[in-house]
Amino acid sequence: MALITGGASGIGEGSVHSFISEGASVMIADIRAAAAADLASNIGRQARGIRCDVTVESEIADAVTQTVEEFGRLDIMFNNAGIIGAVGSITQTSDEDWQRSLAILLNGPFYGIKHAAKVMVEQKNGSIISTASTAGFAGGLGPHAYTTAKHAIIGLTKSAASELAKHGVRVNAIAPGNTATAMTAGTPEDEKYQTVLKAMKASSPLGIAGMPEDIAQAAIYLASDESRYMSGHTMLVDGGQLAGAGTGAFHDKESNMITGVAGKS
Repeated sequence: MALITGGASGIGEGSVHSFISEGASVMIADIRAAAAADLASNIGRQARGIRCDVTVESEIADAVTQTVEEFGRLDIMFNNAGIIGAVGSITQTSDEDWQRSLAILLNGPFYGIKHAAKVMVEQKNGSIISTASTAGFAGGLGPHAYTTAKHAIIGLTKSAASELAKHGVRVNAIAPGNTATAMTAGTPEDEKYQTVLKAMKASSPLGIAGMPEDIAQAAIYLASDESRYMSGHTMLVDGGQLAGAGTGAFHDKESNMITGVAGKS
C-alpha cells in the first residue's frame, strides 16, 4: 500500500502506474485534487485520489491517515511532489520565492518522512522514498533554492535512515537527471516537447532522454524486498550525467534542464 505525493503527473503519475502494475494499491496525493481523482478513477479500485498540499503538515498527516484507513496499512511513502522553484541570480532571488521553494521541496518530504514513520514504526516495516536530484550532488545543475533543497534531502535521507533502521523502516532517495515531464518538457502535444526531448538526448552520455517510468522503476526497486539491505542511500538515475558534471554543466532556466553535460550541449 503506497502513498505518492505529486502523484497526478510526471514522475508521480509514472510511479502510480508502475506500482499498480506490481499489484500495489496507491493513494494519489496531489494539490490538484481533480487531476488526482481523475487518475484514480481511470485506474479503478486499486487507486484513490486526494488533495494534498505538501507545505501544510496537517494535510500530509491526513493523507497518511486516509491511506491507512482506506488500505489497512502504509508500506511505501514516496515523497515526490516538487517544483523547479525560484530561478535566477542569487542576488535577485526574493525571500518569498525562496521560502515557497523550500516549503515544497524540503518541508514536504520532511513532513512525509515524519508522518509515514509514525505508522511504519508501529508496523515495524516500511519503505520511505524521496525524490532528490543530480542537483543534490553538485552545484550548477539547478536553481539555488532547488539545489539547496535537494542537497538537504540527501542529508535528511541519511539522518532518518539512521534513526529508523532499528524499527525495520528503510529510508532512501532517488536522484533523477534530466527527465521529460510536463514540468520540464511540456506534454507531447506541446510545440516545444520534441525540441526539449532532443536536447535531453544530446546532453545524455547514453544518448537517451530520461522518462518518468525510468524513475518509477527505481522507486519500485527501493520499495521492494529486493532492496531490503539498502537504507540511507540516494540512487542516481541520470544516464551517466554526473560522471561528466565537471565538464561545464549548467542549468538552463528557459528549458528547466541541465545542458553541457559530458561535453555535450
